[in-house]
Amino acid sequence: MTAPREAVTTAIEARRERVDEAIETDLPIDEPERLYQASRYILDAGGKRLRPTVSLLVAEALCETDPLSQDSEDYRRFPTLAGENSNPGGVRSGRGDASGANGSGTIDLMTAAAAIEVIQSFTLIHDDIMDDDDLRRGVPAVHREYDVETAILAGDTLYAKGFELMVESGAPPDRSVRALRTLARACTSICEGQAMDVAFESRADVSIPEYLRMIERKTAVLYATAASVPAILVGADEETIEALYDYGLDMGRGFQIQDDVLDLTTPSTQLGKQRGSDLIEGKRTLITIHAHKRGVNVDDLLASGGLGDEDDATLDTALTRLEDAGSIEYARGTAGSFVRSAKANLEAVPDGEAKDLLGGIAEFLVEREF
Repeated sequence: MTAPREAVTTAIEARRERVDEAIETDLPIDEPERLYQASRYILDAGGKRLRPTVSLLVAEALCETDPLSQDSEDYRRFPTLAGENSNPGGVRSGRGDASGANGSGTIDLMTAAAAIEVIQSFTLIHDDIMDDDDLRRGVPAVHREYDVETAILAGDTLYAKGFELMVESGAPPDRSVRALRTLARACTSICEGQAMDVAFESRADVSIPEYLRMIERKTAVLYATAASVPAILVGADEETIEALYDYGLDMGRGFQIQDDVLDLTTPSTQLGKQRGSDLIEGKRTLITIHAHKRGVNVDDLLASGGLGDEDDATLDTALTRLEDAGSIEYARGTAGSFVRSAKANLEAVPDGEAKDLLGGIAEFLVEREF
């Protein structure tokens, strides 16, 4: 079964609040104050916290805890499947006295989930610098609010903090090292995907398989990490870990394709950034690659309009041409197929409300309007 949309949005909101609390605790404003203010700027600007929500739900599903029964402290003392006393007393590794053993195997699941969100924010800051974007989540991008130098340092700080947080889950050393390795490989993959994305801007012959490989590395891999790392930390078997990685990978592909659609179809005020920015910057998406194969001169779509920041009429004309080519429908259909594949991988997860919510989140990511 798949949870209904209302249940999914409620689950996301409830966990978002807990992740926000964790970020306040785990990433305090320290010295130098300007650096940490810049590091927290995008995190404090909002966001759905989808990736850490997936992490929390995966652990809830595998350990068969009741969804939403965990308050913030319970996530700091989350049970494991193996039952060894991996984190005595539930105290976060490296940040307190672990002498108060409670006799049960627990990990700090929340700090691992927060690490995923912190890494995501690092990628957004650097992505905005590279694209010279003005807005992110409805506020000025970090390099606009501060300056480029501070934004680069803020992104680097978040990158390092993500690994620092992940190692503090209190999981046994073998699981902790594997989780760190998974996160490190994801970061490498993200850089590879970003390099591919930039290279594609100067090519008119990008193929659909190339595009799918690019978004797997740039976007989907962090969803795969968010889904598989909690499975690693709680001690799930290899088959389950791999199935959850594939769930996240397929869901992330669908998410990115839907993002490409929304970039063209959603107003800037709702999107939180300039509408049509991918088209303006010459980025290759599944939509434009498909349209190019249908004979649309993608590079000239905006040329005749002399597009300005608020030139919605020119964007509307470009959108109509892409719709007429069947490219928007093709992208939506492809995103839907990835969601179906993602949900099939959840067969490895025990039945229950958390599993239904994970399926619902996969659907939510390609049905959302912003």
